[in-house]
Order: sequence, then C-alpha cells, then structure tokens
Amino acid sequence: MDQIILEAEHLRKDFGGLVAVQDVSLKVCAGSLHSIIGPNGAGKTTLFNLLSGVFKPTSGRVIYRGRDITAQPPHRIAHLGIGRSYQITNVFPNLSVAENVRLAAQAMGRDSLNLFAPAARFKNYTERAYHVIEQVGLKGKENLLASVLPHGDKRKLELGILLASDPQVLLLDEPTAGMASEQVPQLMALIAEIRKQGNKTILLVEHNMDVVMNVSDAITVMHYGQVLAEGTPAQIGANEQVQKAYLGELYHS
Repeated sequence: MDQIILEAEHLRKDFGGLVAVQDVSLKVCAGSLHSIIGPNGAGKTTLFNLLSGVFKPTSGRVIYRGRDITAQPPHRIAHLGIGRSYQITNVFPNLSVAENVRLAAQAMGRDSLNLFAPAARFKNYTERAYHVIEQVGLKGKENLLASVLPHGDKRKLELGILLASDPQVLLLDEPTAGMASEQVPQLMALIAEIRKQGNKTILLVEHNMDVVMNVSDAITVMHYGQVLAEGTPAQIGANEQVQKAYLGELYHS
C-alpha cells in the first residue's frame, strides 16, 4: 500500500449558516501529484486553508505523517514540512528575485528572527536561493526587482519561494491563475519535474482540466463543499456524475 503522507478526516467548515466544506475525507500518497478540481464555490480553497492551518475546522481532523496537526498554527505547519502557495501572487515587489528566495530559505532556518542581517553572513541561504532560482527557470534574473517581472515569472518566483523552505508537501492553489495560455505548459512542466524528483508530494488546486488530466496521479472532485468523486484521471474523465456536475459546464462555458 502507498504511504499516506497527508490526510483529511471528515473535515467540515461552517461560516455562520454557510457550510463551505462538508464531511470531506482525503488521502494523499507520498510522492504523488494529487489534484483537487471543482466549479467555483466548490470549497477547494477552503479545504486548502484547513489543511494549511489558516482555518480551523468546525469538525474533523488533519493528519500529517501520522500526526494530528489540526490545532497547529500555519507557521508551525510550515515548519513541519507543508508549504502553501496562493491564487494571488505573494512576493515582495521591492526586493530582488534573489532576495525574495533567500529570505524564504532563511525564514525556515535558525536565523529566521534575523531576516535583515547582512546577506554575506548567510552564505548557505544564498547558495540555496541560487539553486532554487535555477530550478524554477529564473537564472539570469536574480537581481531584477520582483515588481518588474512579467506575471508568468512572478508565478515561477512564487514557486521558488515555496521551494526555498524545502517542504515535503506543496499545496499549490491555482498556480496558473492569471497566466497567458502559452505560459501554462512551461509552469506545469516545471511542477511535473519537481514531482519526478521523488522527494516532494504535490496537492494541486487547478481549474484547467487539460492540465489536471495530464499531470495528476489522482484527482478529487469537489462539488458544493463535498467530495463528488475520486480516482485516476481516466476514471474521473469517464465518470458521468463528474461530467454532469463539472466537465460539461467547464467545456461549454
């Protein structure tokens, strides 16, 4: 049996009278790329917020490597090895590419309370930053301000910031959001390459169905805050319930 690295058990999240997530259970295998899809309002981002500690569930549990982390705050969950990206690009615009990535590496190290000390004192973080910058395809742009990068490169930088902390699990919330269609394959190839290295598990929320079908090991479909279906891309593509609830709506929108 594949090792389960991250698990949701009967998660529920209420916002007043609105039930955003209802009885969601999910098992993510270590080393896999597991996608979560569903129409707008299906509860995908709320589920990510529960898994990363941003929201506390009304009921249910989050288990990471066999440990209950439901009550842990987001910074503690990050230190345990779960990294999270957001739909909106989240970078320091007035810092360079290299400074953005170095600070992310440093924030997870023992010097995290001394973020603005001279960079020369932190050679290991700088070396880590330049390795990650090359990995995400931004080599040669290290000294550019993040604010001048095109949107596609900002998305790469955001992925680099996430990788700098060397998480075991990456929660990627619509990483291609706002990107021009011709930029999407390059970013998804980068994500697929990270997964192929074998030491990362990726949980992906994505609206682009072609992307999801091509890169996923497993897919969970959410609808109205609940799990509608789960399976391989082939199983999901052939599921009539999914086609009625989501795929037809997407392809004909």
